[in-house]
Amino acid sequence: MGPMHSQSEGHAQSYRELAAIWAALLCLTAVTVAVSRLDLGSLRIATALSIAVVKSTLVLLFFMHMKRAPRAVVLTFIVTILILAAVIGFMFFDVAYR
Repeated sequence: MGPMHSQSEGHAQSYRELAAIWAALLCLTAVTVAVSRLDLGSLRIATALSIAVVKSTLVLLFFMHMKRAPRAVVLTFIVTILILAAVIGFMFFDVAYR
């Protein structure tokens, strides 16, 4: 087959779906910028991190194809993220109680 193979062979997702996810990421970026200008006090960081988690989840699931990855890959990724979260959490406790 030449370079013009069918979409089902090369991509599991349609370009329309990927464009919609990209548009959602742009909207979430705009929301992040808007939230950063609001006076939310201590909730500003939590809100920005929550939006970042949603954005990174979209990127992982759709652009990095984690949605269709084998279970072993997904499990390895989840364990890695949990370990990273624990290390960051311990760092925050260390800094908070100095």
